[in-house]
Amino acid sequence: MELQAMAVRRQAPTVARRRLAAQLLALRTSVEGRTRENVSAATGLSTGALHRMETAKTTPQAGTLNHLLDFYGVTDADTRAEMHDLRKRSRQLKWLEAFEGGTLPDTYRTFTSFESDAERISNYESLFVPGLLQTREYAETVIRALLPEATDEEIGPRLEIRMRRQEALTKPRPPALWVILDEAAIRRQVGTPTAHRAQLEHLAAMAQRPNITLQVLPFTAGAHAGMPGAFAILEFVEPDPPLVYMENQGGGLFAEADAEVGWYRIGFQRLAAQALNTSDTTKLIEAVVREAT
Repeated sequence: MELQAMAVRRQAPTVARRRLAAQLLALRTSVEGRTRENVSAATGLSTGALHRMETAKTTPQAGTLNHLLDFYGVTDADTRAEMHDLRKRSRQLKWLEAFEGGTLPDTYRTFTSFESDAERISNYESLFVPGLLQTREYAETVIRALLPEATDEEIGPRLEIRMRRQEALTKPRPPALWVILDEAAIRRQVGTPTAHRAQLEHLAAMAQRPNITLQVLPFTAGAHAGMPGAFAILEFVEPDPPLVYMENQGGGLFAEADAEVGWYRIGFQRLAAQALNTSDTTKLIEAVVREAT
């Protein structure tokens, strides 16, 4: 995903914070008719604070979490320990914390945090090579094209973030990454001819990794389910539910409802069925490299 419009910085939810928020919400709603206003009146916490904790906008302090667990009648030591463990693990990526002051829009920061925790990523791209597979020169060219008024000082952090995201693919237990690219993404020359060839060669090399599956959707496939735009399905270790991230000129958007995620999963499978298999994909990329030489 590529677009990075400026926005007010907000702490990005992580998978751990998302799970903690879901558990706090479940505890409150386990009693019929119990509202945030009821809890606020009984505990002294503001309704706004409760809303932010239940929607993964903020992480409760240890004392606040204990206060809520006491109020909700949670006495099981293991349950309390698990929720405190989630609280401790709910901070965003340490390296991401360095990029503050509006460097990243909220949705992109959130996506980056979720991406780093994902067990499986299924990404369809119609125009770009996805950020996880971009060379540095390709990434810089794309960022400059999307932000033509940005200074070098503004471009630099965005480029570093793009490169740091790729560390997810080389960690001890990397995610399974399945990428489907429209043929336009590999044929469009981004940067110099040399940069274009280097990006294609990098794609072919990355596709050889055991955790990466790469397919190209050829022009001959005609109309297809991905024509409305790019999307990424992020799946996590149980019990954390999957989500879908989409991006357009106006910014990023998450879809979390089961029906929505299911719709994108079906769409991705249809795209995979129309796309070239991995062997033919490699042959096509090699052919485009030869054409670009």
